Amino acid sequence: MLTRIQAETMLTLQARMNAKVNPQWVTAAYPYLRAVVVEGAEAMEHRGWKWWKKQECDLEQLQMELVDIWHFTLSHILLAHKGDEGAALQELLNSQATDMIHFDGHQYMIAELDLVSKLELNIGLAVSRRISIPLFEALLADCKMDWKDLFCQYVGKNVLNFFRQDHGYKEGNYRKLWSGREDNEHLVEIMADLDSEHTDFRHMLYASLKDRYDSDL
Repeated sequence: MLTRIQAETMLTLQARMNAKVNPQWVTAAYPYLRAVVVEGAEAMEHRGWKWWKKQECDLEQLQMELVDIWHFTLSHILLAHKGDEGAALQELLNSQATDMIHFDGHQYMIAELDLVSKLELNIGLAVSRRISIPLFEALLADCKMDWKDLFCQYVGKNVLNFFRQDHGYKEGNYRKLWSGREDNEHLVEIMADLDSEHTDFRHMLYASLKDRYDSDL
């Protein structure tokens, strides 16, 4: 179950990230759910959906894609409330539990859908500028995550996003590949070696990312 503290913390971190990218992000009104569509497609690739070839599920990267989807979902909720974190928090906490989704004239029972079908439905909702917290929660479960896992990984990815912005991501100067691997892959490794419950977790994670990034210069 998503706790009030987790929801409040993530909304605050997301609002800060949005403001770092563009202080006028509320006025800019970016189509955040468009990014959910793209991230959802990437998640399908990590899961493997092609029936004509053998594919292996990359669970760690699949989980990271869900974290990315959550970043943009939070941004969409915040934007819907013109940046009001309190109102966004209430929407999150008051999200109605349901086991059924009505979309495009059809009724979908969430429990009857496999992971790829859930991702596909989440993409369809995003294209239509809609979200479903119960569907996202079901995606977490399919990817062996709960809200606590998401919270820890979200904080990790939030730190990576700040790191990217601090090192020229917006200007096009950032190097996403370090030592032949994407920064997401480095993040997964670093997080496995750190205590996410540590009060200095965010700062330790940022410092570790910087050490690896600088060593590849």
